[in-house]
Amino acid sequence: MTLVPEPPARVMVIHPLVVRLTHWINAVAVFCMLFSGWAIYNASPLFPFAFPKWATLGGWLGGAIAWHFAAMWLFALNGLVYVAYGLASRHVARTFLPLSPGAVWRDAKAALTFRLAHRLGQYNAVQRLAYAVAFLLGALLLASGVALWKPVQFQGLAALFGGYEWARRVHFCAMAGLVGFIVLHLALVLVVPSTLRAMITGRARVTPSETQA
Repeated sequence: MTLVPEPPARVMVIHPLVVRLTHWINAVAVFCMLFSGWAIYNASPLFPFAFPKWATLGGWLGGAIAWHFAAMWLFALNGLVYVAYGLASRHVARTFLPLSPGAVWRDAKAALTFRLAHRLGQYNAVQRLAYAVAFLLGALLLASGVALWKPVQFQGLAALFGGYEWARRVHFCAMAGLVGFIVLHLALVLVVPSTLRAMITGRARVTPSETQA
């Protein structure tokens, strides 16, 4: 039997410029919202703990609120740009679909047995589910945040959350879920550091077998 050598890997664009820009802008906005939000939380805690001062932003309550709303607008506008581009270019459909319970279960089992292959620019079903949850958490944070910001003007929205105090709890839980996603995201970057380089340059070396998979 004659072995045919596989063609060499070639450099491909796997993350378009708009995706990279919105990713990094989103990272800045999210971390500013988190750190300023923790300062706001410390001014009126929901639970018997407070965030350390080094993990807060704004210096005082008024400053934290200013940072929080500035980052919120950046987060919302940046998200609109990403969604508009993703729908128009079909980036969302190519990257995050299809998604089914069967595929999630299959890839989860493969991941637990260390048999799940990773291909740059392609998300497995577990990753697609994680991103879907992150998108939903982001929308929930914006909706509950608006209800907290203008509880009288948007009293119908506040009522959907069960009132102002319950909106605070929903906002906090959505924040905690997003932090969990960020921790998982950063852990995967540490495991596969080439994903960070690809998100910076947009390019990666891909073998023909990976492009056909």
